Amino acid sequence: MSVEISSIDQFQEILQKDNEQAILLNFYAPWAAPCQQMNQVFDQFAKDTPEATFLKIEAEKFSDIAESFDVTAVPLFVLIHGQKVLARISGANPQKLKSAIDEYIRPIIQQSSTTPSTGAPDVNVGSVQTNAVPSGAKAANGLDVETDNRLRTLTNAHDIMLFMKGTPSEPACGFSRKLVGMLRERNVQYGFFNILADDAVRQSLKVFSDWPTFPQLYIKGEFVGGLDVVAEMMETGEFQEMLT
Repeated sequence: MSVEISSIDQFQEILQKDNEQAILLNFYAPWAAPCQQMNQVFDQFAKDTPEATFLKIEAEKFSDIAESFDVTAVPLFVLIHGQKVLARISGANPQKLKSAIDEYIRPIIQQSSTTPSTGAPDVNVGSVQTNAVPSGAKAANGLDVETDNRLRTLTNAHDIMLFMKGTPSEPACGFSRKLVGMLRERNVQYGFFNILADDAVRQSLKVFSDWPTFPQLYIKGEFVGGLDVVAEMMETGEFQEMLT
């Protein structure tokens, strides 16, 4: 059964929870007749493929999500696995969508079903010391361990993570707006975090990255730099090499 996205938090939670599953995103507009037709097709494919995750996203309502996947027209279907985009299918073409499901999703399902269990041994929990983090424990960068763990999770939430002021649809500073434009020009798929919405992340990320300003860009959990650094890397081709 397909799931209708009702919030950005719900969307991000599903992406993290179902990271090992194939996920098919359906960007649609409720007023568009082709989308209404494909929503019915999409729901049927979801019923036929319960091992995968099918998400419906109203593109205009969740413009931030839509922009992060460079949605310029609907219906658009984006197939992802392990937070990587495997295919994009545009238009109201049921056969084309089915072919993509057969080509990409079914092999992932088959691989998952044939992967042998590691058979982890039973453990007597009472005899094992837990690795509980002592209160006030510090990471090597000086942040408390809980904050450090949270930032590591955030910076790895997407292969490319942009920490910016505002959102891609409404940047709150010129530097963030320029970097969003540079990524969009190169059709780069990325996740983002609005640091103005969480001052704790805003302040601690400066320490975590050892970088005092925003925006900040991470690739595969590694800090790349701010606007000037990324712009230079794009000019030299180094940025494109990091994506491969």
